[in-house]
Amino acid sequence: MTTSFPLSPKVMRGAIVGIDIFNPISSIAIFQYNPEQLSRSLAPQYGGGAGGGAKSEPLRLAGPPQETISVTLKMDLIDQMEEGENGPLGAGISGNLAALEMLVYPKSIAVAINQALLVGGMMEVVPPAAPLTLFIYGLTRIVPVKIESLSITETAHDANLHPIRADVSVSMKVLTYNDLSMTNPGYWAFMAHQVVKETLATVASLNNAAEAVGIDL
Repeated sequence: MTTSFPLSPKVMRGAIVGIDIFNPISSIAIFQYNPEQLSRSLAPQYGGGAGGGAKSEPLRLAGPPQETISVTLKMDLIDQMEEGENGPLGAGISGNLAALEMLVYPKSIAVAINQALLVGGMMEVVPPAAPLTLFIYGLTRIVPVKIESLSITETAHDANLHPIRADVSVSMKVLTYNDLSMTNPGYWAFMAHQVVKETLATVASLNNAAEAVGIDL
């Protein structure tokens, strides 16, 4: 949660951003409050097995681990309503919720184009792709993700039944270079993320080793 205490440092807010060529700004969800908890699950991808050699290679890695990130976001317009703010188009937090939901909706223009192709006799129509989605939680954690589940609990509404308070649980699979082609910007976003992670791990390991032998770095 953010705080309004005057001496508190300004906190960077996280975001989930969908990059779509049809509507580049339709899916930018900046967190009103950063989640109090963030859960990450990593499943290592070992590729070793019984092969032509005498022994298997159980420690050979087939790629980066499959990582899942889960967060619960809180949205609340009640305080702002006391100052006359009613949300985008006066619809409470409906627009903020819609920005998240549009990450898992095919764009209407793409649906219309596919329908026109079907009517025109096209035998095979490629389903529209979801936007490239980035989970941004600080400068050291910017990763491409695929939304796997999105659960919205609206807990308060205004007189017109627009939601003004809600909890949103989001589960995301991190997409790696095994999932994306080199021409996809998400490929390089993940590579940059891994390089940052390797750097942090190296510096921390050096500090730990120095502390173990009594050296002050």
